[in-house]
Amino acid sequence: MTDAGRRRRAVILVGNPANPYSRAIRIGRTLAANGYDVEIAAPIAEGAAELDHDGTLTIRRYRPSGPYATLAATYRAPLLKASPAPAGPRPPLVRRIARRLRAIPTRLLRTLRNRSITWFLWPHTVRGWWHTLERELEPADLYHACGALAIAPALAARKRDRRAGRRSQVIHDVIDLQLESNNVLGMPASIRRFLTRRERGWARAADAHVAVNEPFASRAAALWRLPRPPVVVPNYPEPWSPPTGGPPDRIRELLGLAPTTRICLFWGRLGPYVGLDEMAEAVLLVPDAVLVVMGFGRGWEASVARDADPHYTGRHLTIPAVHPDELVSWVASADVAMVTLPPLSYNQRFTTPNKFLEALAAGTPIVLGPDLPTMAGILAEEEAGRVVASMAPADIAAAIRSIIELSEAERRAWRDRLAAVARERYSWPIAAKAYESVLATLDQAAPSRS
Repeated sequence: MTDAGRRRRAVILVGNPANPYSRAIRIGRTLAANGYDVEIAAPIAEGAAELDHDGTLTIRRYRPSGPYATLAATYRAPLLKASPAPAGPRPPLVRRIARRLRAIPTRLLRTLRNRSITWFLWPHTVRGWWHTLERELEPADLYHACGALAIAPALAARKRDRRAGRRSQVIHDVIDLQLESNNVLGMPASIRRFLTRRERGWARAADAHVAVNEPFASRAAALWRLPRPPVVVPNYPEPWSPPTGGPPDRIRELLGLAPTTRICLFWGRLGPYVGLDEMAEAVLLVPDAVLVVMGFGRGWEASVARDADPHYTGRHLTIPAVHPDELVSWVASADVAMVTLPPLSYNQRFTTPNKFLEALAAGTPIVLGPDLPTMAGILAEEEAGRVVASMAPADIAAAIRSIIELSEAERRAWRDRLAAVARERYSWPIAAKAYESVLATLDQAAPSRS
């Protein structure tokens, strides 16, 4: 509580539509348990409500505005067709000319969209969202910025608050390293260095830093020359225990699959650079196996189209994503968790994506891509699955077979052990304690701030 018993307000800024976003939900629930009213502020997306709730959390999705709004294609809301207004008198010539001049920046940006000039505007897809937040986001005591797409508007909001005499603080959350990710593989090194310097300024201006794992924390501290590495707050799932009598069978029930069919599950954001093509071919080499793709994002239509491709008939099935609170039970109904990511960038090589941690929580053995050292280290320590020799479909298929060809008793014992280990070492209450230590440090620092 703040002075006079007022509950503090926190805003979690997320550069995706948060429909839903598991990390924001877990961070938000932890903030709520520590006396905050919480808003998750995200860009609007087609089909998502502008105002939503997840328990006590408020989710607001803001429409892009300003000169960069046309660059926000990924999250642009559908245009509503209205009845044409009656024709009125034509505006004066001076006004018509002024209107055309004002439209030039928007037309220019649309023309240059997806060309090299947008590298200098990075992250161009969320700048329209930033513009709206500057005008519409209500003040808060704490801004939690999820990654590079959210740190600039968080700092801008803090600046506005402090001008108004309010003490606000910013936590920069290193959820990934955008400028060392698959998204910038084609970006020239000189531009990447320029953007890294700008990102360093944003990062150093934050009041505190957290990161999803140790490699990202160390790398961020070095890149941004931070006085100390970010506090590691892993995106562990909530604790989960399999129901009595064995794991659930939600995927088979939904799709009407035979009990003997082995389910290889990939889930999460769909698109390029996640190994979906190789997985689809690999499953064809494994008798009585299917690849089930559960997800969302720009790769959804391509995945559904593959379902109908005669080459994959009955062996490739796409289903919608589910809420994070339900996800682990769905993952537990698969025989193999596919985390077959290609090692294309630093970000991908050293990441610990949600799907990897959710597979541990579910007790589902993992097939992991090659040269992914952070996940491979955990996989080896916990004996949680197999690392493929390469991204060749034959090597992926060999790893799948080494799991599903074990006896039923062996696989059941393996799953039970993994789920028990995850409850003890990889569950959200552990991460929440680390996050609460950051909140305590900020509380101690707040009185001394001007």
